[in-house]
Amino acid sequence: MIRHIISNFAQESRTWLCAHQKTTENIYEMNIKTIAAALAMAFVMTPAALANGSAKDGREVKKQKWTSMAPRLDDAFFTTAEAARIGDNLLYYQHETGGWPKNMQLQDELTDNVRKRVDKMKTGRRYATIDNRATSTEMIYLARLYNATQDNRYRDAVIRGFGYLFEAQYDNGGWPQFYPLSKGYYTHITYNDDAMVNVLKLMRDAAKGKAPFEFLPDSIKAKAQASLDRGVDCILKTQVVQDGKKTVWCAQHDEKTLLPANARAFELASLSGQESDDIVLFLMSLSKPSQAIRDCIESAVAWFKSTKIIGKRIERFTNADGKPDYRVVDCAQDDGPCKPLWARFYTLEDNRPFFCDRDGVMKFDISEIGYERRNGYSWYNSEGLKVLKKYDEWKKKYGAGK
Repeated sequence: MIRHIISNFAQESRTWLCAHQKTTENIYEMNIKTIAAALAMAFVMTPAALANGSAKDGREVKKQKWTSMAPRLDDAFFTTAEAARIGDNLLYYQHETGGWPKNMQLQDELTDNVRKRVDKMKTGRRYATIDNRATSTEMIYLARLYNATQDNRYRDAVIRGFGYLFEAQYDNGGWPQFYPLSKGYYTHITYNDDAMVNVLKLMRDAAKGKAPFEFLPDSIKAKAQASLDRGVDCILKTQVVQDGKKTVWCAQHDEKTLLPANARAFELASLSGQESDDIVLFLMSLSKPSQAIRDCIESAVAWFKSTKIIGKRIERFTNADGKPDYRVVDCAQDDGPCKPLWARFYTLEDNRPFFCDRDGVMKFDISEIGYERRNGYSWYNSEGLKVLKKYDEWKKKYGAGK
């Protein structure tokens, strides 16, 4: 149906343009009602299309990932029945502790089989988490839904979510990947995939009563501010010192010693050229930063400047087995300057980029690890450019001497 509507609209537009291409004064005689109707249909369908995995033009596309789709929904969507349906899903998925699971399509229909699977999952030790944007995404969605509907069920779920985050936070200010605590690296203070930073952004906005958290009671806002302060203090304390100089952070730190820690076999203790960028960007978002925060930012930015990889680029190619692969090559002179790169992991001692397979053996050339890990993990990025750009703005307000 949508495809038919848009196709007719496109055809009518082409016909009109052919008839009027030399008559500019007739532009405003165009069938405004037709345009408005088509655009309105596209607008109304956009949120549902995102939720159901369909594009605006009606073509079937790969289903959107929940944590990518939810933040893109506009305010108008939250007044729809579809928004409430998804909101009710989130209420069902919420754990008794107040958190939510990761890597699930929470917008999908809750069939009886799905409910049985979720009920079983809830009894396990690794359900509620802050990893992969879980819990923070659901809390923001439900807060927006409450603002649109004034349905107290959604407000109460958000408040329970804050209770979960307050309870999960260590006394030192960090957060584990899962709570209740589970054995293994899951107990580490988790910066990996921006887990802790996403929570701190939530606390920052909640403490200020910033949208969509205007409705929070003052007691929750005060707790959010205290949680934020402890979290920032944890960031300052876990900044890795190398030869007497502060640098950046590991993707995870031991919750007791605060030292860099291993996670999965291919995630060795290191300086992170990926997780550290969002930590610095978050710190630069804070108003009236203390001198300790300013010093922390200055040191981290200096590290990003000193470790950027110049003159290299990622090249995609088909390997001898006929599979898509990638390698790092020199930038061709006629290509112009390449974007600087940063490695995912750097050695703690001397900032050497390294790579690792599932055997846990450190390698210094990405071609030395197996195909599966080489192509199944993010080893390089250019996100440090965001840090350097933001720093240029930040230092005008908070730099040395300000």
